[in-house]
This record gives sequence, structure tokens and C-alpha cells, in this order.
Amino acid sequence: MTRTPHRAALALAAALSLSCADALAAVPAQEAAQLKSTLTPMGAERAGNKDGSIPAWTGAPTPGAALSTAGRRGDPFAADKPLFSVNSKNMAQYGDRLTEGAKALMQKYPETFRIDVYPTRRTAIAPQWVYDNTLKNATAAKLVEGGAGPQPEGAFGGVPFPIPKSGIEVMWNHKLAWRGEAWHWEFRGYQLSPEGQWILSNDTANDQTMPYYSQGGGAEKFGGEYWLVRSLTKGPAIRAGEAITGRLSVDESKTATWVYLTGQRRVRKLPNACCDTPTPFSAGITNFDEVEVFATRMDRFDWKLVGKKEMFIPYNSNKTFQPTKDSDVLGSRHLNPDHVRWELHRVWVVEAALKPGQRHTSPKSRYYIDEDSWQAVLADRWDANGQISRVPFGLPIVMSDIQATPMVTWGVYDLTSGGSYVNGIVNERKAMYKPMPAYRDSVFTPDAMAGEGVR
Repeated sequence: MTRTPHRAALALAAALSLSCADALAAVPAQEAAQLKSTLTPMGAERAGNKDGSIPAWTGAPTPGAALSTAGRRGDPFAADKPLFSVNSKNMAQYGDRLTEGAKALMQKYPETFRIDVYPTRRTAIAPQWVYDNTLKNATAAKLVEGGAGPQPEGAFGGVPFPIPKSGIEVMWNHKLAWRGEAWHWEFRGYQLSPEGQWILSNDTANDQTMPYYSQGGGAEKFGGEYWLVRSLTKGPAIRAGEAITGRLSVDESKTATWVYLTGQRRVRKLPNACCDTPTPFSAGITNFDEVEVFATRMDRFDWKLVGKKEMFIPYNSNKTFQPTKDSDVLGSRHLNPDHVRWELHRVWVVEAALKPGQRHTSPKSRYYIDEDSWQAVLADRWDANGQISRVPFGLPIVMSDIQATPMVTWGVYDLTSGGSYVNGIVNERKAMYKPMPAYRDSVFTPDAMAGEGVR
């Protein structure tokens, strides 16, 4: 069959896309060997910075950060005092180490928003089997074109691209970051009205598992579904009994999400659980691609790897867990700065620019990904007028019993409306991210959700 010039151009573009993805993927064994010398087993720089404000990574576990029998996690660094604080009055002095979002928050809330900077603790570690898999991935994983843009192939059970060469590889490292294999936790989410009132949006129990980190598995057995979640809503009363189940795939065109609505007493599949579609559990304030700073498909954007930079970011945020009342953590227009710990860390900086012909409420975004844990902890998002309008954030927690630093509390500050949403508030809950044995696959199905539906 003779190809038309248009078809030939499309075929050439697809071929170039795939060849570029392959070229930027697996690294030679000699380069991968750095994971045993100058780099940590996860791909961060092992050495500290020049002035010692960022220490060397030792890989030692952090005592005092495990889940207690009372269901609460302690703060292993409770004795630390802030080195200094950054606010609207002195922000220019530290401007190069502040994200645009942090600067905007200081300007919008000059009397209340500040960041307290503590000594840097490089606590991000993982089990040895995760390190071993990360080393394998370095020479085996590559990007291939999928139904929703480039996706990893040949990766399993570790950081897919520990020595990244592109922005999209860094973002896949975030999406597949080590958080444990399976866990249960209970939390609340609050929305902040433009008038400054915190309103309970959801009181939820989550069961989650990552088949990508299933011990005993391998890349050849991995079916592509990397994240399974089931959320059961207990409150407020108007929402009690609602539920949501998601099965996220590395081919995001195959990702599926279902909701159980108590009023209809039936399960519905969400038609577009991605991108700038508002999430139902956040009262529409947070978009699906802002969950845990960034989630869902990436094919609407071009991704640019800007490089690595030393920045102030939230870290070792066990401090946020310590108050026993949610209201103590929720400040006037943002999280209470008294209970948020910031540290100086090296981060990968990745920019996302909307592709021609695509639509999104945030056509430009910038993400800051921690080099040690590969979690995106902050983001800046600009609107169509070029104004910074949204500030997604996440608070990593050190957990010695899991050997991980998962993100628990996360949210989005809306600078345009003055409203916000914060999820993962656990101060009045006992199940603070409890590690669990691997769940059965049948737990994360619409039929199981329908069977547990109430009202």
C-alpha cells in the first residue's frame, strides 16, 4: 500500500520518538557501576555539598521513626532547632533556594507564611532488594511509546531510571518511587474556602499496594499495573459510604478508576480520571494530575530536564504528625508553619510545557524532585495568562519500619482564589501509614467496591 506524505510524516515522527526514547534510556554497565561508588544505590550524589550544609548519604536507618503500638509515628529529630526562618522580609536573601511558589505564598500571606529551615538529614533509604533491582533497571529499562506517551519497559522493583537523561525519566522515577509494597492508612482531607474557613472534605480509609514492588516478581511477570488503591469514605455524613477504586497502569491509557455513589447505589467508571479534571474527593479544588504533586498521564506536555539544584523543600516531616488535633496543623490560610520542617536538599528540576493543540488549565509547570527518594515535593504551576496560580506540595515522612520516606500529607494552594486543599491529615487518626502484607488483587475491583457499598 502506498503511503501518503502525511502518513509517512507521522510514521517518521513516531520512529524518531521511539529512537530518542531508546537513546535516553538504559545506560552502559560502566556508567551503572556508579550506583556502587559515587552515587547512592538509588542514583543520588553520595557526597555532600561543598560547604557541608548537605551531608553525605550514609544509608543508615533512622531510629525512632517506626509505627508505635499506639498507631502513631514519632519524630526522630524532635530535638532539632531551626537554623533560620525565611519570610516575606528576608526572602530576597534566599531567593535562589526558594521555589517560585514559595515566594508567591510569602508575598500573598506576608504576615503568616514562612519556612523554618532545619539541619539537613538524608534519611531516604530502601531495602537491599530494591537497591538490587534499581541496579538491574539502570542497564535494562528503556522508554517505549505507549498509549499515553513514553512509558518504561524492562523496569521492576526499583527506580526505573536511576541515572536519568531526560525530564520524562525523572517524572517516571517519581511515579514509581519506593513507598513500601502495601499499606493501610486513615486520614482526613480539608478544603480551605476563599473566606479562610477549613471544611472537612473527606474522612477516609485507604488500602494501597504497588504490584511494581511485589517481592518475588520480576520485569518479565509485571503486567503494567503499578499502583492499586481503594478508598472508603467515612465522613462527613453527607459523603459517608462513598468509595473510589483505581488501577493505575504504566500505559496510562489503560488506567481505570471507579466510584461508588451512595445516592445512586451503583458503581460508575470515571471517564477521564486524569490531567486537569478535578478530583471528587477534594471538592473539585485539586486536579487528578496534582495528587501527590504529580500523577496520571504525561502525553499532553513536553518535558524538559533543567538540571539539579540546591533548594529548600519540606522533608522529614514527622514533625507534622505530632499535634493530636487537626486544627493545630491547619493554619489561617495554609499549613501552620510551626509544624512543617524544611531542609536544604538537591533536587532535580523538570519543566512541563503544554504541547501545541493540547488543552490544560496549567499550560506550564515546574517540578522539584528530591534526588534521594525521587519524590516530587513541590511544584509551580502557571495559568494561561502567565501568572503563577497553583502550588502543589508534599511532605515526605521518614519511616524506619518500611525503610522508606513516603509522602503522606500533600495538597495544593490556589493563589488565584485563595482556596486550598490539604490531604493526608492524620493527627486525629491512629492508622498512620501501616505496612501490610500484600493485598489480593480482587480487593481493588469495582465488584468488591460494590459489595461493600452502604446506604
